[in-house]
Parts: sequence; C-alpha cells; structure tokens
Amino acid sequence: MGRGRSALLRAGDRRVRRRARQEVNTPHEVSTPRTPTAPGRNPAEPRPDHGSGSAGAAVPRTDHGSAAGAAMPRTDHGRGSAGAAVLAVLLVGVAVVGMWHLTQGTSGVGVWDLVRYLTGDRENTAGAPVGEIFTGSRLPRLLAGVAVGFALGAAGALLQSVTRNALASPDTLAVTAGAYFTLTLVAAFGLTVPLWASGAVAFAGGLLAAALVLALAGRAAGTMGTRLILAGSAMAMALDSATAMLLILFEQNTTGLFAWGSGSLAQLNIDASVRAFPLVAVVLCVALALSRKLDVMGLGDDAASSLGVPIRATRVTAVLCAVVLTSTSVTLAGPIAFVGLGAPVLARLLAGRVRALRRHLFMVPASGLLGALLILLADASLRAVQGAGEAAAIPTGVPTALLGAVVIVVLALRLRDTGGLRQPPRARIATRSRRSFLLVLLGALVLLVAAVLVATLAGSLWLRTGDVALWVRGAAPDLIGQALDDRVPRVVAAVLAGAALGLSGCVVQGAVRNPLAEPGVLGITAGAGLGAASIATSGLSGGRPLLIAAAVVTGLATFALIALLSWRGGFLPDRFVLIGIGCGYGLSSITTFLLLRADPWNTPRIFTWLSGTTYGRALPDVVPVAVALALALPVLLGMRRRLDLLAVDEDTPRVVGVSPERTRFAALAIAAVLAALSVIAVGVVGFVGLVAPHLARSLVGARHGRVIPVAMLLGGVLVCVADTLGRTLIAPAQMPAGLMVSLVGAPYFIWVLRRSRA
Repeated sequence: MGRGRSALLRAGDRRVRRRARQEVNTPHEVSTPRTPTAPGRNPAEPRPDHGSGSAGAAVPRTDHGSAAGAAMPRTDHGRGSAGAAVLAVLLVGVAVVGMWHLTQGTSGVGVWDLVRYLTGDRENTAGAPVGEIFTGSRLPRLLAGVAVGFALGAAGALLQSVTRNALASPDTLAVTAGAYFTLTLVAAFGLTVPLWASGAVAFAGGLLAAALVLALAGRAAGTMGTRLILAGSAMAMALDSATAMLLILFEQNTTGLFAWGSGSLAQLNIDASVRAFPLVAVVLCVALALSRKLDVMGLGDDAASSLGVPIRATRVTAVLCAVVLTSTSVTLAGPIAFVGLGAPVLARLLAGRVRALRRHLFMVPASGLLGALLILLADASLRAVQGAGEAAAIPTGVPTALLGAVVIVVLALRLRDTGGLRQPPRARIATRSRRSFLLVLLGALVLLVAAVLVATLAGSLWLRTGDVALWVRGAAPDLIGQALDDRVPRVVAAVLAGAALGLSGCVVQGAVRNPLAEPGVLGITAGAGLGAASIATSGLSGGRPLLIAAAVVTGLATFALIALLSWRGGFLPDRFVLIGIGCGYGLSSITTFLLLRADPWNTPRIFTWLSGTTYGRALPDVVPVAVALALALPVLLGMRRRLDLLAVDEDTPRVVGVSPERTRFAALAIAAVLAALSVIAVGVVGFVGLVAPHLARSLVGARHGRVIPVAMLLGGVLVCVADTLGRTLIAPAQMPAGLMVSLVGAPYFIWVLRRSRA
C-alpha cells in the first residue's frame, strides 16, 4: 500500500475514532439506525452501496459495518489484548460447560466417577465400565458439539461480514438446507460413501444453494438486507420440501434421517470429530488471514477498493470458508439450526463493550467459541431437564432452532424496513373491463372443473366418466365404488382448502401491502399445524372437534403474536414477513419436538400429514372449511373497497373515513381462521396463498372485488393438480401435495422477489 493510501487510512482512523467516541458508548447499539460516514466522503453525498437501502438497518452498530472496526488493526494494541482476554474467557467457559456436559448421560456415571477415572482409577461404577462410557459415548458427543458449534459460529460471522447483514447465517442463506439435501439424496439412493466424500457432497450442496441465493438477491446482498434473507428463506423452504419428499419416498433407505435432520450430536465413536478438527482449524486460519481485508471492507466497497482490497476475491474466499465449515458441521451432526445466527449476534453485542471484538481477527474466533458454548449449553440443559433417557430422542437442533427463531424476531424488530415492494410488472395491469373479468372468471371455473374431473378419474386405477355416473346412482361395482369413495373426499378437500388458502393469501397481501406475504410464509399454518400435532400426539379424547379447535386457536394465537410484534413502532411490510418467518421456524421446531416424543409408529403418519396431504380424508373433514368459506367470502367481498384503499397506503383510507388498523385487523383475523382450517383439511400447504393471488392480479388487475373470486378458483386448481400429481406420478406410492406445491411455490416466491424492488 502506497504512502498516499496509508495517509488516507490514518486520516480515516482519526475521523472514525472521533465519531466512534460520540456514537458508540453503550451496549445497545443494535437499535441505532445510523451508519457512519465513510472517511473522506461528504455526508450530503450518496453513501456507498453498503450504506444505502436497508444496510444501515440490516447491520447492527456493533458489527464490522462500523468503520471503527476497519481502523482498529492499525492502532491501539491495548484493545488487542482486551480481545485476547475475551477469547480466553470464552475458552474457559467452553471448558467449564464441557465438563458439565460430560456428566450428563443415561448411565449412572457421575462427575466423581469421571474424576477418579481421569486420575487413574479404572474401576467400574454400578457395573458400568467408566472408561468405555467416557471414551465411547460422552467424549465423542462433547467433541462433536465443540467442533460443530465452532464451525457454525465462525461461518455465520463470515457470512454476516461479506453480506453486511445481521440476519445472514448458514440457515437463512440456505447453506445448511443445501448440504442436508445432498446428503439425504445420497442416502435415498442407497449410496455408501466414506466420511470425506460425505463432506464433499455436503459442500457441493451448500455451495450451490449459497450461490443461487446470492445470485438471485443480486446487489440486495449489500443494500437490501431483508430481500437477501427472504430469498434465502424461500430457497431453504424449497430444499427442505425436496428433502422431505426424499424422506417419504425412500423411507427404508432414509430411516433415522428425520431425527438426524434436526441435528444430533450422537456419535458412533470419536473418529469423525477428530477428523473434523484439523479441517476446521485450517479453514479458520484462512479466514483469519482475511481479517484485515474484511475490516477494511467495512468502510464500503468504494473505500476498500481504493485502498487496494480485492473485493470480489475476498468475498468469494470468505463464502467458500463459510460453506466448508457448514458442510463439515452438517456431515458431523446434521443441520443444527441457527447457531450460525445466534453466536455472531452475541459476539457483536459483546463488541459494544469490548471494541476489539469488532476486528475480525477476534470476531470470527469469538463467534466460534460462542457457537460451541451455545450447542453445549443446549445439549446439556436438554439432558438435565428432560432426563438423559428422554432427551436421547430429542435432537440438539430443536432447542437451537427455537433460539434462532427468537433471534430472528428480535433482530427484525430492530431493523428498518426496506420499503414496500412493488408488484412485478405483469401484476401492475390497468383496470380490465367487466367483460374481460367475466371471461377470466369463466376460464378459471372451467379449468377447476377440468382439474376436478381428471383428479376424480386418475389414480392407480384409472376410471371413466361412466363409472362416476354409476357411482352417483349407487350402481357402481365394488372396486370402482371403493376407489371413488376414497378419491372424491380427497378432491373436495383439495379444492376447498386451496380456495381457502388463495382467499387468505389475497387478503393478507392486500392488508399488509407486501406481495411476498402469505399464510405459510407468515407462520400461521405452522401454528395451526402445531395445534393439530399437539392433539394428535397427546392422546387426548375429543376427536375431530378438539383437533379443529386446537388448530384454529393456535393459528389465531400465531397471528396475534405476529401482529403484536409487527405493530410495535409502526407497521412495516418487510418486518411483518420476517417476524412471521421467525415465528414459523420456532413453531416448526416445537412441532418436531412433539413428533419425536410421540409414538415412533405414528411419527411418519403425522409427518406426512403435516407435509400437506389429502390421504385418508372423509367428507366430514372438509365441512369446517366449507362453512368458513361460506361465511368469509361475503364478508370479505363486502370489505373489498376498504381493502382496495388499504392496499394503496396508510393515509388514503383515513382521508375517506376508513380506519386502516381496524380494517387490517379484521381482514387478517379472517385470513388466519381460513388458513388454520385449511390445515385440518389438507395439512400444512405453503405458497398457495402466494401464487394464486399473483396469478389473479396479473389476469384481472388489483381490485379485490375481482381478485378474490379468481384467486379462490386458482388456489383450488393448484392444490387439486398438486394432489393429483402426487397420487399418480409414482403410484402406488404417493407424494404429499404440500411438497409438490412448495417445489413450485418457493421458486415463484424468489421470482417475485427478484422482479420486485424497493
């Protein structure tokens, strides 16, 4: 670096240190929305790309986005010693928690038994060989927890640095989902590969997923933080759906992967952990070699480039390091959720008090140690509270996923919104004539009738229309009668549930003015699924009425929680979606916990139902959805003009005397009930409430009086076609309709995100 550049950096150091003393004086900097002005830049001029859009919101003031972090490597060696002291304290904390972790197990071996063994006493305790228990079970689990936690924490810190986004992590950027999908794919086809090859397979899947997310988000990675996370979350949902499809279709080859898919530290021996540590150490050294460049990149791309930092090469290397660390952890213990999000966030909060941690030389290892601490605490606490016997069936990833959900919600509350997303160009269509609307409505109705007819005739036994006529008259042969007795309720359930989801999504998108909002993305269907799963796994008597009541209550409770959190400090569309995604993650983790504690013979059946299927449905199952549609449709059509005003902005409804808060609350409450009841009919089906309203608006315009009926018909067509394909493509095996819809809906979600801009 030349003398002129060094002088520029030193001048920037002095300027940034003065600003840091003014602004960074409390540990509560995450909520500060301001971003420091880059050295040498007029505050009135446009900021570089890291300070525009939502970057100031998406990057907490305690992170690398502060220019102070970039200036730190040049001066103040005392702060370097403070950073080393923090690392030493964290290392001691990991050691102490690790010793507690060693005392947790299913045998009667306690802490003093382990102490005597370590001091040379090789006696058995209560008939249990202490040495075998220590070296064959507890030590491998401990080392796996440390390796996985450190890898995920460091990976999260690197991803947050290169994206300048406090919500970036291996989970929210779909790296974990991609690695898990490829490993499941290998297992599904019965391929046996060594450990190193499994790591390579996981690396390939994680790298491809991360590359797709970053490419789809484009420059949003640096300027529009919420868009990046929404794209990553949608990609993760699609990959999770594909993984769930493999688990269902290849049940014999993937036995045990459902529990492992939530993250499990159980190890056969110590070999895998021992092999993982050198790889993690090498990647950490590479990441630390990038630390000075990452510090300077915190000044912004323009300033870093002018100082000679290779921006693209640094980012690519950092992402590769993060993907290697994540794939190593997934290979070792499965996808343990959100440690890569929570650990860096805690490290940046510590950086509010210990400013040396803003330097990546200390930030990356500190995040790794905090990740190890989180995993060991989660695993040991679960075993201590639940008892080692019961906790053995609960993956470590369940409590960490719940923790990650809380972190997403808290950060979403502290981030500024990127602004309302406009509709994609095809959706912004001028008002159509009444004749055009009627033609589209008639076409959608014909399409639905055709889908219903094909769904009724198709299956492992293909029928003819004459067979249906005989069945209606009650004169069909037994074989045909049995086939139609099974198919007709399934078709009716698919159509009514799809119509309910289409109507619910239409109302949600208009009420919150966000084209990305829908009941599945907002976690409402996950809440209803949790209520239904809690009744199904509890063994309570009450039958279907109790199941319906539980689904509706939990769906409404989820809506109330999201609404309460989103309305704090003013309503912001993107924040509403992010909070819904966070709540959905948390509720799904609790559902997984209930499934794994239930009768293992019922777990596949409940899991299949929660994936969205019409299997085993009877006509009484669809009565609640039919009644809800009959009541909700006239009410929402009566509110159509208020919904049109609400979709414009907050001020227009008030000008004409309409209360936006009351209208929004009533519309969203109705949408939540419809989504909850759809879970009773077909299980958890996502993205129908996203795709159907978008298609409807592209055909008839944005007026709710026209969008609502078309969205309902298209929603019924989508679920009916998905269910038919799931029943016929791989007959006699069946694929849940929810997975089929997700495989189409998640890419459509990303396409809408890509075509929208702030």
